[in-house]
Amino acid sequence: MKRVCVFCGSSMGASTIYKEQATQLGKLLATKNIELVYGGGNVGIMGELSRTVLEHGGRVTGVIPKVIYENVHHVELTDLIVVENMHERKAKMYELADGFIALPGGIGTLEELAEVMTWYQIGYHAKPIGIFNVNQFFNGLHTFFDHMVNEGFLKKVYIEHIITEMDPHSLLDAMEKQEMKLINKWS
Repeated sequence: MKRVCVFCGSSMGASTIYKEQATQLGKLLATKNIELVYGGGNVGIMGELSRTVLEHGGRVTGVIPKVIYENVHHVELTDLIVVENMHERKAKMYELADGFIALPGGIGTLEELAEVMTWYQIGYHAKPIGIFNVNQFFNGLHTFFDHMVNEGFLKKVYIEHIITEMDPHSLLDAMEKQEMKLINKWS
């Protein structure tokens, strides 16, 4: 992986562990020379992650909608791409990335994660998807995925490929080794 797209919160969360672990991931990305692609924000976990990558000599590409760009302060990034809307933002981030990681966040983070999972399911990509389960943040989501499978709304094969780790080193190592293949949903 040369570039990884990270979805994460524009808030810091209730515990300092979220900031601490985002910082650890940022240092690791810079050390491994993996470019960060993210939503371009400067606050919350997003801002901490991007600043950490930059402070440790890494590269960061932000993709930000024009309306947000015009109304918020930004971090000086390696590259900042301004797009018209959120749909273009996500499409550009997905195009640039070799893999995806979800850190703790809110509805936007959940929506972005769900979309890359959906795109994998219908054959738009075969890129690794990782969940950085800081402070067991995503345990309930995994329970919900299992419920979807048990109720017949999701095939288990589509969640088996998702890599979930509580340590950034283990997460990146597993993602780099992951052999993704497209699955024909309609066969």
